[in-house]
Amino acid sequence: MPVDPLWNSTTALQLAAQRRPGALIRLGRQHHCWTLAVLADRIGCSPATVSRLERRTRIADLALVHRAAREVGVPGHVLMTSLAPPPATATTATRVTASQRDAEEDPMRRRTLLTATAAAGPAALLMGLDDALAGAPAPSGAGPLDGRLTGARALYDQGTHARLLAALPGLIADAHHAVASRRNLDQARLSALYSLASAVLIKLGSYDRARLTADRARTWAEISGSPLAAAAAARELAITLRHQDQHNAAQRLMSSATDGLEASGLRTEAAAAAYAQMLCTLAYTAARAGQRSEALAMTEEARRAARRLPQVAPPGRLFAISPAAVGLYAVGVHWALGDAGAALDAGKNLRPEQFPTAERKARLGTDMARAWWAWQRPEQTTRALLDAYRASPGEVRDRPAIRHIVSELAERHPRTSGVRELHTAVTRAS
Repeated sequence: MPVDPLWNSTTALQLAAQRRPGALIRLGRQHHCWTLAVLADRIGCSPATVSRLERRTRIADLALVHRAAREVGVPGHVLMTSLAPPPATATTATRVTASQRDAEEDPMRRRTLLTATAAAGPAALLMGLDDALAGAPAPSGAGPLDGRLTGARALYDQGTHARLLAALPGLIADAHHAVASRRNLDQARLSALYSLASAVLIKLGSYDRARLTADRARTWAEISGSPLAAAAAARELAITLRHQDQHNAAQRLMSSATDGLEASGLRTEAAAAAYAQMLCTLAYTAARAGQRSEALAMTEEARRAARRLPQVAPPGRLFAISPAAVGLYAVGVHWALGDAGAALDAGKNLRPEQFPTAERKARLGTDMARAWWAWQRPEQTTRALLDAYRASPGEVRDRPAIRHIVSELAERHPRTSGVRELHTAVTRAS
């Protein structure tokens, strides 16, 4: 479909470059000669909401922006320019010290700087990620994105959150530079990168940042047209909403995304894996909302969907799910429903060797530890957490909820075997 000349006009291009999506919507509405009321009726909101949407620069409801932009005809690439973070500015550059500049100019010194920064721990690295989210840095030129994104996923799978956070700003910069090509593959890659950023931010309990990156993941997935990227982005946003106690919104989002995947026919193994993973997340979301029958039904449906999948998920897949992983989700579902006994029963036949990554092996330990702790068994809780720590220290050290259990163990059961070792390991690494 040809693009209306309006969107190649100087006015439209300037508004996009100024990051003013609301003004672009107003431009399109006026081009159609629609009143506020007409557009409001077409997108299902009030004229006052449309007015606020057009006037504001800060986006509060990304889904509404998309609906309004589609309705008035804003092309996808123009909307994406308006929603992307601004490029690096001279002001940002002045904050870089001479030694940092030298390190950035020399590849070996740059790697050393990143390694030293990563050693500072996740909390210190969040500031660097904030800068990248506020204004995309200049491209780093560090190499092909596919291999680096695979490496970033490997860092997540290892539970090395600090190194992943250190890598994200450069990846975000280069991925944003790549989407200038307007190729769907580049857009889907940027969406997947933002989904990965959301996943690690959720681990760290940084839910406001995770909400921002998940919204961006959804935006780029929609532009790319990739159903798998869209499903991954919806999943991360739903998990974030759940952590922000917006259980109903999370369920609506997950239900819609899961239904969309099912309607696609699930013709490939990757699509079937995505569907099983989405069902697992939907089950856990329902459990956290106290909807027992729906949670258990979704868990059973996920088991059925996973039967056609390999016992070990192929490396690099966007949705790494397997029959054993569904069993691990069942542990979490029962725990969320307040049934620690059923959670322990669901996990009794699961073994670390069934999971290919350190993150999943450790997750088995932390999920079983939560169930043992709810069952008031400090010895078993400690053993499970020690197993998790040995598999991936970051899964115990960096997750606030798990650290809280470690602290409670040290306070209430300091003489239990392994508690002092566990507490020392977690606190010393902080």
